[in-house]
Amino acid sequence: MDDKRIERNLKELVNGLPDVVIIGNELQQITSIALDSRKVVPGALFIAIPGQKEDGFLYIEEAIAKGAVAVMVGRPYQAGKNVAILLVHDVRLVTSYIARRFYGLPDEMLHMIGITGTNGKTTVATIGQFLIDEEVPSVGMLGTIHYDLGGKFTFPSSKTTPEAIELQAMLDQMVRRGCRSAIMEVSSHGIALKRVQYVTFDVVVFLNLTQDHLDFHGDLENYFKEKVKLFTGSLGCLPKFAIINIDDPYGRRLIEYIPNEVTVMTFGSSEYATIRASNIALSSEGLSFMLHWPSGEIGVASSLLGAYNVSNVLASLAIGWVSGKKMDALAMKLKDFRGVRGRMEKVDIGQDFSVLVDYAHTGDALLNVLKILRQITPGRLLVVYGCGGDRDRGKRFSMTKVAQEWADLAWATSDNPRSETIESIFEDMRSAVIIPEKIFFIPERRRAIEKALEEAREGDCVLIAGKGHETFQAIGNKIIPFDDCEVARELLIFKNKVNVTI
Repeated sequence: MDDKRIERNLKELVNGLPDVVIIGNELQQITSIALDSRKVVPGALFIAIPGQKEDGFLYIEEAIAKGAVAVMVGRPYQAGKNVAILLVHDVRLVTSYIARRFYGLPDEMLHMIGITGTNGKTTVATIGQFLIDEEVPSVGMLGTIHYDLGGKFTFPSSKTTPEAIELQAMLDQMVRRGCRSAIMEVSSHGIALKRVQYVTFDVVVFLNLTQDHLDFHGDLENYFKEKVKLFTGSLGCLPKFAIINIDDPYGRRLIEYIPNEVTVMTFGSSEYATIRASNIALSSEGLSFMLHWPSGEIGVASSLLGAYNVSNVLASLAIGWVSGKKMDALAMKLKDFRGVRGRMEKVDIGQDFSVLVDYAHTGDALLNVLKILRQITPGRLLVVYGCGGDRDRGKRFSMTKVAQEWADLAWATSDNPRSETIESIFEDMRSAVIIPEKIFFIPERRRAIEKALEEAREGDCVLIAGKGHETFQAIGNKIIPFDDCEVARELLIFKNKVNVTI
């Protein structure tokens, strides 16, 4: 990311860790760290990490040929005399430890805020950054849509929670670009795969927990237990503040696990919440409510749509408050927040019906969105949605069940089928169909969007769900450019035969 040279020796990198064996020169100088053999350069430490699809152990020889001077492994490996070997019990755990030390513990130089939950992480991170940022950008952000390292250095994200080496490298960049805080989405995968191990979070936030990622975690209880680790010190460091959604049953359970040393702050509509919303009003123009906190109350308004965004706003205000901002100033600033890419994003060229693009990709998220739209849509509710391949198959039934119950018409289509055939995905989705005449199965996503837009009449609302901000489709081993907002806009222009500048 810039040409600053970092150099550490092996002994320095693992200092303080038990059960690490260095075979060879323990003072070997390391100038970079890589998990991918294709990114190895001379002077690198190559980490042979056991991946979900491929084992890095198979690429050690390639890494050495490219100039790796040290290799970290989880099982014995015989290398040449010029290559040092780090033998460890848990490669992922030690990777996080080494990455922090290599980049000089950048997380300790930042006010670190971690947000976890099934739904709403991106919205809360984006609002939170907006609220606590100052005139000179001081808050970096790592999340599903993009990585913002400060100083207008922003680029698309590859993972919601980056691998440990990327994570620490980007936190280091934030420090060097003048950031004083970092706000990041923390996925359950990121916790389970130890990408955030040892990170010194000052504030951690729990939003909600519903069915997702069960292909990875097995069941909801295991999924919940991964989230719990962020709040209990299991990752190596206790947070100072835990902000918890008390309206969510898993949030109420989570409070029982949090050590007494952590200050717990709750939010929600419950009368027991530390930060509470009352007199909630929802409309097609946005939301408003009365905000209560221990030292005051104030009216709050936002252009965001839906009841679930009341929860997201409360979480964001809580982040600002524990970060030292005045609540009334936060509430006033919120009025200027204009929304999040791919979250209830409007596509409007002047047509007489609504078109919205949203990331809803679970049954619960789709239900929340459709409930909102049902309340504010005078006409019919039309939804285009798909279910990803190589992912939790249970979502296919739940999303289709929701679409059948809440939409007037639905078009089931491809999302990111990956290595699965669209027909195998459709087969799982069809198991939830109870009103066949209300749903159409169209494999090609652009065609499904086109059919929904052709069907729409004055006063209707078309929801295009599942991909939101994404600008691609993963089909087989190919990544195909595809942006729901742009496709819908192009189709609307053609349908309406109007001249619009794109």
